[in-house]
Amino acid sequence: MASNDIIGRTYEQHILQNICKEREARLVAIYGRRRVGKTYLVRRFFNEQFDFFFTGSFEAPAKVQLSLFQAALNAYAGTGKAAPKNWFEAFDNLKAYLAGITKRDVIVFLDELPWMETPKSNFLTAFSYFWNSWASTREGLKLIVCGSATSWMLDKIIGDKGGLYGRSSRSIYLAPFNLHETEAFLRQRKGIAWNRYKVLELYMIMGGIPYYLDMLEKGLPFDTNIDNLFFRQGAPLRTEYEFLFRSLFKSSAIYRKVVEAMAAKGTGLTLKELKHELGGSDSGALSKVLDNLCKCDFIRKYSAYGKKERGSIYQLTDLYSLFYLKFIGNRTGQDAHFWSNLKDATRSAWAGYAFEKACLHHIDQIRRKLGISGVLTNTCSWSSARHTDKDGTIWPGAQIDLLLCRGDHVIDVCEMKYSQSAFALTREYDEHLRERMATFAHLTHTTDAIRHVLVTTYGLKQNMYSERFDHVVTMEDLFV
Repeated sequence: MASNDIIGRTYEQHILQNICKEREARLVAIYGRRRVGKTYLVRRFFNEQFDFFFTGSFEAPAKVQLSLFQAALNAYAGTGKAAPKNWFEAFDNLKAYLAGITKRDVIVFLDELPWMETPKSNFLTAFSYFWNSWASTREGLKLIVCGSATSWMLDKIIGDKGGLYGRSSRSIYLAPFNLHETEAFLRQRKGIAWNRYKVLELYMIMGGIPYYLDMLEKGLPFDTNIDNLFFRQGAPLRTEYEFLFRSLFKSSAIYRKVVEAMAAKGTGLTLKELKHELGGSDSGALSKVLDNLCKCDFIRKYSAYGKKERGSIYQLTDLYSLFYLKFIGNRTGQDAHFWSNLKDATRSAWAGYAFEKACLHHIDQIRRKLGISGVLTNTCSWSSARHTDKDGTIWPGAQIDLLLCRGDHVIDVCEMKYSQSAFALTREYDEHLRERMATFAHLTHTTDAIRHVLVTTYGLKQNMYSERFDHVVTMEDLFV
């Protein structure tokens, strides 16, 4: 059933194909952040050939949801039944309709499932009963459920400890596009053939979200597109931020606070530091929020070199949120041509930071270029405050954002530099790198071999200092 016009999603389509070959009834839960293409994937994969399809309505009351559900069922079944009084009756009606279908395979798609659960509606109880008492025994039935409210999907469907515990046959997380998929989308879907430097800049703004990419207008200059989508009055991606969190998470306020606290601290925060920033929030509840944000690629959790789990650091890596909070946030009266008129220095400072985060989304590509895809590798960071030894030796404070600590006892120290031309290593910067490595080796007591890796846009300019780097990863390598 796979569709040739789906960009990427090869692994996800493979999972769906295997599930469709099985005779047993299957419940498949697909989740991921808003606008990432969950609905598009399912509709295109099955070529719109559903035996029943219904999508929930955001913040609509139960009475409205039930009425819309029955209207959709009537259209499929050719009946004229009145709206059910509750979800138990609604699923009984669905059961009666599906039981009358004689063909081997039956495909049911319930989209935005979390939006169907409203206060005191007992939706989840009715849904669980429908699946457990009948649907799970109907051979050939494939029940596909999607939801953008990631925390709800993870708690109520995928990780549910109640009526649906262990019932989902497979969960599929849909991630944003990588650079390769973003470029393919622009060329194949939009007819836009920007060079890779521009595609990279676009990725650093939008983060590979298909819905956002689809808003671009062919024929308009890059900067004009960004102005139209973010900065003019009524720009769609200017107002997207608030609804993004409301649609993704129940109790969205705490999620926004966490994201905004991390945006203000680019190097990341530990759980203890974040708890302090938020005024002493409950550690258990905060850990759950962080876990959900990690699972939908808003933040990354990584270990600090040489520290145990409790020293884990959380860092905001969602590029759309970073761009929004940097340039839009609570600002009013923004210039409609802000991006076109932005000074190069301000734009370059943002780009350097955003490029580092884009690289963190392409660790696999970096490892492939380094030839270590098959080597066990732990991704971590390291930092130290100014330190004085007992003998009076002073070691300056230092920080390394990306360490690839390999199972073959090699540490790749990655330096990520955004540049409009080949990066030139200066005497001062070379001295900084040497001093930082000496500090790292002394304070960590590592016996592993250390290699310097430069990750940059256009490569390394050859000069008397360029031998400092053992390997160079370019922008082109990130598009693989």
